Amino acid sequence: MTTARDLLFVAMDMPSTRTLERGDLSLALAGAELIDLLGLGAATLDGEFVLPTGVSDTADPQLGQAAAALAPVADGETVEDWLWRRGRGLSDTYLAALEADGLLGREERRRFLVLRTSRMVLADSPGRRRASHRWAADEPVLLALADAVGISGPPPLPEPGPGPGATVVAAVRHAVDELAAERRRRAHRLDDARQTSVRRGF
Repeated sequence: MTTARDLLFVAMDMPSTRTLERGDLSLALAGAELIDLLGLGAATLDGEFVLPTGVSDTADPQLGQAAAALAPVADGETVEDWLWRRGRGLSDTYLAALEADGLLGREERRRFLVLRTSRMVLADSPGRRRASHRWAADEPVLLALADAVGISGPPPLPEPGPGPGATVVAAVRHAVDELAAERRRRAHRLDDARQTSVRRGF
């Protein structure tokens, strides 16, 4: 199991303080992948830059794909660049993997909803229980990533100590804030367009 998959289980099981957006979750999943890659020695940080180490034996298909997707050292890539590039559509990729593994099913009974908009329900599994145990243990990285997308554990929220994990979590928070600002700008533009249409009689 990986931090990204644990985060997805938490996102399905725990209440959020705001509507959980797939884009936000995708950014957090990319951050969770990077934290695991750093922990496995498949990547390292040089300041804000992510550097691959050439290690690719991750024993997890999604994490292996993440390791293969690391930008070459010569190209250079910041943590936030990684989040935006790797995070594109990542929540859907993880949901599809859970469904392929038989961990998601379709039911009319709306319990354990995925992102509040789906009729996919989460099956009981050892992985789900493991994520629940990590959550109950106040594991700082998992709680911080969840908090970044609006899922808060019991206060006080433990923050990761200084180091790569804290750097990645800070980048996730910043990227999620940027995405929220972009949504507000788009909503404002749409509202302006509607008001213009009304004034013109359309």
